[in-house]
Amino acid sequence: MPGDTDTSRERTWLSGTRVQTTIKNLRQNHINAQHVSNRVEALSVIMDMIPEGASVVRGDSITLDQIGIIPALTKRGQNPVLDPFEMDETGRLLHVQEQALDMYRKAFTSDVFLAGSNAVTLDGKLVNTDGLGNRVAPMIFGPKKVILAVGINKIVDNAEEARKRIRDVCAPLDVKRYILKQGQSEYDKLPCAKTGYCADCRNDLRFCCYTVIIEAAAVTEHGRINVVLIDEELGY
Repeated sequence: MPGDTDTSRERTWLSGTRVQTTIKNLRQNHINAQHVSNRVEALSVIMDMIPEGASVVRGDSITLDQIGIIPALTKRGQNPVLDPFEMDETGRLLHVQEQALDMYRKAFTSDVFLAGSNAVTLDGKLVNTDGLGNRVAPMIFGPKKVILAVGINKIVDNAEEARKRIRDVCAPLDVKRYILKQGQSEYDKLPCAKTGYCADCRNDLRFCCYTVIIEAAAVTEHGRINVVLIDEELGY
């Protein structure tokens, strides 16, 4: 009716069209993609994508934690799981650096690599930035299957917008997460921890060292990368 101030249906329509455009273009780039309504459905779909006995390594991803995939796999008891980001009862990272590095390397020979994505573009590209490269590298090569859980808040128009999103949203928030929740106060020295936006710093502790744009899957890798777009705002 005229003057109606509830815009939820219009927003749902617009979001839906962007999701479908993104999925269509990901598939044209030979990246599997599907849309689910919520994190509960995402958990069920991802669990079904992991065969019994397949070895699993996860990358750092708040979205994976919000879905609860690692506890679900552990409870199912059908898969060997390596979690470099396992936490103790206080919420601190359990594995020391050398242990974590060894787990990162084992991602390359795993059957399944789980992660999120910093951004996915309407034209079907995946854009991600790492400090160490332990997340973006297995996305490109190594694991037999890559499964990325992605909230619809990660959809952007193009790679340039994706880079801006990573610099001015993802990176500052991730730095603060490590400071506030992991007690790693040394990251207070980073400019983005003070200003909330990227200054393209030269600090040795910078989080933004390796940026990868996956534009398509190679001919021998068609369907290896699987994107599950979730109709919720998840992660950063």
